[in-house]
Amino acid sequence: MTINADAAYLALKARDRRFDGRLFVGVTSTRIYCRPVCRVRTPKRDNCRFYGSAAQAEAAGFRPCLKCRPEIAPADRSLAWSVMDASRTLAHQAAAWLEQYAALGEQARMDRLAAVLGITDRHLRRIFAAEHGVTPLQYLQTRRLLLAKQLLTDTRLPVTQVALAAGFGSVRRFNAAFAERYRLQPGELRRQLPERDTGDGPAVNLQLAYREPYEGRALLGFLAQRAIPGVEVVQFDGPHAGIRRSLRIEHEGGEQRGWLQASFVPGRPVLRIALAPELAHHSAALLRGVRRWLDLDAEPEAIDAVLAALPAPGTRLPGAIDSFELAVRAVLGQQVSVAAARTFATRLVQAYGEPVATPWDDVNRLFPTPAVLARADAAGLGELGIVRQRAGAIVALATQWPSLSVLIARGSAPEALMAALQALPGIGPWTAHYIAMRALAWPDAFLPKDVALLKAMEQVLGVRGQRAADLLARQWSPWRSYAVLRLWAALTPSAEKA
Repeated sequence: MTINADAAYLALKARDRRFDGRLFVGVTSTRIYCRPVCRVRTPKRDNCRFYGSAAQAEAAGFRPCLKCRPEIAPADRSLAWSVMDASRTLAHQAAAWLEQYAALGEQARMDRLAAVLGITDRHLRRIFAAEHGVTPLQYLQTRRLLLAKQLLTDTRLPVTQVALAAGFGSVRRFNAAFAERYRLQPGELRRQLPERDTGDGPAVNLQLAYREPYEGRALLGFLAQRAIPGVEVVQFDGPHAGIRRSLRIEHEGGEQRGWLQASFVPGRPVLRIALAPELAHHSAALLRGVRRWLDLDAEPEAIDAVLAALPAPGTRLPGAIDSFELAVRAVLGQQVSVAAARTFATRLVQAYGEPVATPWDDVNRLFPTPAVLARADAAGLGELGIVRQRAGAIVALATQWPSLSVLIARGSAPEALMAALQALPGIGPWTAHYIAMRALAWPDAFLPKDVALLKAMEQVLGVRGQRAADLLARQWSPWRSYAVLRLWAALTPSAEKA
């Protein structure tokens, strides 16, 4: 990434939020790097060095600012779905894999990453450095240290737990890395911080930033219409406006059950996350999952510029915190209304889900696991009102989920995931597109033969028929998923699907 330093300095002086997460400034007089939205006094131009990532700034010897906190900045996804050559695509897939596995200690080895991408270690290092300006290990170390800094800042977790949760194999290794990079010990960092409200009770409380505008109420409305009683609850008003739900984390050592709450901070572009203490070790994966789930990394100005003819600027793309749950619910939503799909999902959870303890009486069950639904039979699912074809699709989906989940975890091309899904009985193009759109946070899906979408295009834009709709939608690429959501929102909720 080539940065025009003069333009970057103007963005810094204006505290331009469009560049948050895409630009970092290192100040040579303090050896500290900041986000462009930092509220401290603007440094002199001659003292500023500009970088495209936190990893580059840290590799140049700068420490993260304690005020603007680079660790909570929205990620730069400007190139994530653009057309790039094969090497650049692999480099971005590698970065996504490293972010996902940052907290998994020795499991995030470079040889394993190279094998996942189908290239050699040497080629991985070469293309990664060319695209990101740092080595994969430098990038990984930065992600781990920033996660550790976030846990030290936002939580009361002991340093030992912070070290393990951030992916360091031992406290000694963590202390050494922290001291080398930030030139102070973890305990010293905590003593330098102002007093913070880390929340009530034992929950792990964290923060994430996003770019404005953000139509949070519209996103919550979308999720509320689909919320399964007992699994998730949406709250529109008050200090905890957001969503709370049960959660199950699958990992190589087994599974961990718990809960999560995401609340919008009034008057600030910040999301507050509360996790069950049992999920602390999975903080990195969950924070990344929440970013995808609530679309915190979107660049609304770029999207709104392309979709200027459509209503509801600032609309976000709801992803999925549990991709298997999303996939099953997509099957249940085939050719029925949102309300009917929610009813079927509720029955499925009551019949096959398990109880879980949470701080709330209205969140008390877990969505069924793939293993449980793989053992279900058509007769049992039929008793819930699920027709035979959809029952067979759910069982097939659950049976093949181990291989499908790998495609999602890797951030594979949507076409690969959709092809694998459509190879299963009972899953057609609409369902495959919908799952890819939300499970991969794919911004350029345009659902084929969606009745509600075609109706909205006729009402809002005067366009009639699939062929005409497809032709018009080409000009919305690569943001067609956002166009779908805006057009759905133009109709009554009962007309939507899934």
